[in-house]
Amino acid sequence: MSDQTSPTVRKIIHIDMDAFYASVEQRDFPELRGKPIVVGGKPDRRGVVATASYEARVFGIRSAMSCSKAYQLCPTAIFVYPRFDAYSAVSKAIREIFSRYTDIIEPLSLDEAYLDVTEDKLGLGSAIDIAKSIKEAIKNELNLTASAGVSVNKFVAKVASDMNKPDGLTFIGPSKIKAFMEKLPVEKFFGVGKVTAARMKAMQINTGADLKKLTEPQLTAQFGKSGSFYYKIVRGIDDRPVRAHRETKSVGAEDTLAEDTNDDAVMHDLLKQISETVASRLEKYQLSGKTITVKIKFEDFKIITRSRSFGVAINNAATIYKEAIKLLEEADIGFAKVRLLGITLSRFYDEVAPEKPESNQLEFEF
Repeated sequence: MSDQTSPTVRKIIHIDMDAFYASVEQRDFPELRGKPIVVGGKPDRRGVVATASYEARVFGIRSAMSCSKAYQLCPTAIFVYPRFDAYSAVSKAIREIFSRYTDIIEPLSLDEAYLDVTEDKLGLGSAIDIAKSIKEAIKNELNLTASAGVSVNKFVAKVASDMNKPDGLTFIGPSKIKAFMEKLPVEKFFGVGKVTAARMKAMQINTGADLKKLTEPQLTAQFGKSGSFYYKIVRGIDDRPVRAHRETKSVGAEDTLAEDTNDDAVMHDLLKQISETVASRLEKYQLSGKTITVKIKFEDFKIITRSRSFGVAINNAATIYKEAIKLLEEADIGFAKVRLLGITLSRFYDEVAPEKPESNQLEFEF
């Protein structure tokens, strides 16, 4: 008799809320229910769609699309500005539901997370039963729907959660992974964006089966380190653990100007608004940063960044704003017209000190 024990098969759930921002708006404002909702800005300025309700998606509206394009596709759509405080509060309630079932939770954003339920905290019996129970709790307690993917690793669970939206539940067990990966279109692979997908298709790589024909050296030669990852996941190999504590590396915000401009007053006004947004997010996460970075995108879509680091961490809007103005001036853009501005804080303390002497605190505004 062998004294070797079989490795534990992990049970991973990926939960993804359905049209999260738009669903919260429709829940909180009954007059929006059943109507095409676009969250992210107004159609008369160059904002982008944060998310759209399913009623709007039937017109072809998608996240990251310009609001003006969304309006062209659906002139009857209702455009609303995001209420991040409301979404954050709902996200916290969702996280509390997750914590009843497992302590190993890796949030990816306000509306999605990985859960490792290998240890059955409530003794429900299976990962599928746990996923069903989580979905029911979210629906009953928060009046929202979520889709879930269940599998033995993070990659497959994430892809599975997107297969039967909205309000879906998809299980892909170990015996099904090989066939599933071979049929999967390359654009569905983690880390494969539009540009990489186009490169792959130009190489006649359209599905996982096509990808599987290439050796690891061939893939790394074409796609760098990502090639090695593609080689593994197309074979169902994904050893990445669910990380219970993901360290926040940076907090930032950006916005597109209504028109390309080199008008200092207009750019300063936008930087002030962005500074206030970042300060609010830093406060929410109880963070302060030692490095500020300003992002500048020009009318020709060229992007430059300028950064400055400090000996003490900062988190208030006035200081962020002042330093952002300095960095914009140092960029010396001349007569070039600017399309977008952004501000990011990084190099965090673990917490914002509850009280800091005024003399030790730079005056930032975000």
